[in-house]
Amino acid sequence: MNVMTLIAAALTGWMNRPQQDVIEYLREEVRVLKELQGKKRLRFTDDQRRRLARKAKRIRFGRLKEIVGLATPQTLLAWHRKLIAKKYDSSGKRRRSGRPPTQEELRDLVIRMAEENRGWGYTRIRGAMANLE
Repeated sequence: MNVMTLIAAALTGWMNRPQQDVIEYLREEVRVLKELQGKKRLRFTDDQRRRLARKAKRIRFGRLKEIVGLATPQTLLAWHRKLIAKKYDSSGKRRRSGRPPTQEELRDLVIRMAEENRGWGYTRIRGAMANLE
């Protein structure tokens, strides 16, 4: 059993090596781009922030600190928190409180009935409106 475990570990390491080479290359590429950028602050679009935050959330915080990236781990996780907060923010869907406004043509009809029939009270106008339905 020990030999099988050793063979499995060696096989896994051998298969994982090309992926590690790609990751190391991409890390070095990011370092070079950061050197070319200089001290200027990077400006990300909302879409770029969203993509980076989603990918970063899957990685442990300690591992994020090891990765040389374009933004700090704290920034990436803050972006993710804002994304989640925005997802559950229903302020745009809130309805106004109170009674909904009366339709304009209905209001105009009630006013016209009251002006044409000065002796009618609101109960008689309400009854006439019920007859219209």
